[in-house]
Amino acid sequence: MIDINNEAPTLKSVDFPRTKIIATIGPSINSFEKVIELLEAGANGIRLNFSHGTTEERLIQIGWIRKAAKSFGRSIALIQDLQGPKIRLGDFNGMVSVQAGQAIRFRFGADYEREGTLPVQFDFSENVKRGERLYLCDGKIQTTITSVKDGVIHVRVENSGILYPKKGINLPDSDFQGNILTKKDLKDLAFGAENDFDYVAQSFVQSASDIEKLRLRLLNLGSDAKIIAKIETRAALDDLEEIIAAADVTMVARGDLAVETEPEIVPILQRKIISLGHKYDKPTIVATQMLASMSENPEPTRAEISDVATAVFFGADAVMLSDETASGKYPNEAVTVMRKVINHVQASSGLQEIDATKSVNAHNKQGAISSAIIALANDLKATAIVAETKSGATALKIASRRSNHPIIAITSSRRVSQQLAIVYSIKSFIKKDTHMQAQKITDWLRVHNVFKSGDIIISASSAYPGVVGATDTIKVRVIK
Repeated sequence: MIDINNEAPTLKSVDFPRTKIIATIGPSINSFEKVIELLEAGANGIRLNFSHGTTEERLIQIGWIRKAAKSFGRSIALIQDLQGPKIRLGDFNGMVSVQAGQAIRFRFGADYEREGTLPVQFDFSENVKRGERLYLCDGKIQTTITSVKDGVIHVRVENSGILYPKKGINLPDSDFQGNILTKKDLKDLAFGAENDFDYVAQSFVQSASDIEKLRLRLLNLGSDAKIIAKIETRAALDDLEEIIAAADVTMVARGDLAVETEPEIVPILQRKIISLGHKYDKPTIVATQMLASMSENPEPTRAEISDVATAVFFGADAVMLSDETASGKYPNEAVTVMRKVINHVQASSGLQEIDATKSVNAHNKQGAISSAIIALANDLKATAIVAETKSGATALKIASRRSNHPIIAITSSRRVSQQLAIVYSIKSFIKKDTHMQAQKITDWLRVHNVFKSGDIIISASSAYPGVVGATDTIKVRVIK
């Protein structure tokens, strides 16, 4: 039977945003009621940042999210964002003023008050060498490494500033040689495999082999979570296309990426990454500081509105809020603003469909079927596309062409339904694998007045329900 927790959707533009919204949970979302409000505002996915918080807090938050999703009758994607080798200053009293030309040093676990060496939270001494750049406080203070000896990193300060405890460090020239899963990450992965995560976001990816190693670990843990590759290092740019091909989803993590490269490069990289996502039929997420001012203010800047709109124009599957919802003063307002921008852009302009011939899957069976479905939907001015899908692949292929038609995906897998929640234009439903599911759910939606007499529906299905990769039938139906 159709999942009774899924209510029938409306297909109006304002209720069916093509680009999805991911919100981050944090101190500002500290109750079940707050999660409900976040979903009411329009969040389609929830991110838990494992750089912060305890296991106990995570368990409570996961319970809130799944309970809220069930009460709404919606599939919500749950994302575990690994910390990775995020290098930060350790704890020390107060703040430390540094001057241009000054020599300072760092060591894992150092006691600044006793030895004058600044502490760091991760031992990266074996991954850096003389002449490489080391940026402090998320790029505000620049230094150059002068020597590394016995676990101590010595640097020369290039510009004056103030250091604060636990602020970020960036190493744009350093190679971590595939060692990007820390002991903390491995522990968090085991926790995630036991606790219902739909996606794992891998931080500081440098090569496609990082994705392959994580996928093997997930398989060994019995997890069917998909992998989000966060593009935020200079090294990743040298293997960018291979990373996107290897991952399930790509995130443009613009904060560290801007520090690792140059800020003016990031908009070009964002567009390139989204385009490569289209080429490989892989969803993309644009993240970091999209509505940063709303952490303190109830209204965004005009530039931020334009930033969100640009991501939608270029065809991102999802846009993500971080501090705005995790610790900001106006989390629900931020989601509402983002949703309004998405709806207005798609209602006012529509997106140009992707040239199917540019996809690496253009000439395989699923690619050809997806192209045929969209061509039919366009020619017949269809109301919607309905796709039966076991693994989600058929729905993903159709969505990757950026059709302006709503896509209703039917799957027997709750996990797949939740994973599809952050994919462009898809509304997913859970139903058992039997024949004629597309027709049955279309009838159900007609009863709920989602479809009306005269609406044209294009459906994709299989003669063998429940078999992965078996989509082989396209039907045109006029609702009576």
